[in-house]
Amino acid sequence: MRPLIEFCVNNATPEIAEVKKKLETNLDYDVLDYGCLGYCGICATQPYALVNGDMIKADTAEELLSAIYKAIDEMEIRF
Repeated sequence: MRPLIEFCVNNATPEIAEVKKKLETNLDYDVLDYGCLGYCGICATQPYALVNGDMIKADTAEELLSAIYKAIDEMEIRF
């Protein structure tokens, strides 16, 4: 199963844009932006993304990228 990584455009700081850009270089990932993912409380306070529908959040964009990779690795182990 290909990882689906979703970002909210309202959470798109320059740092998050760099995370998204790094993820988009891997052609095995589907990386999408949405106008709103419905997590406005989180969106206003910290970086986050959805990986196959599961929320991944962190204190920094760099930590978010690491957490996304970890979630993808764990997903691959299950399948």
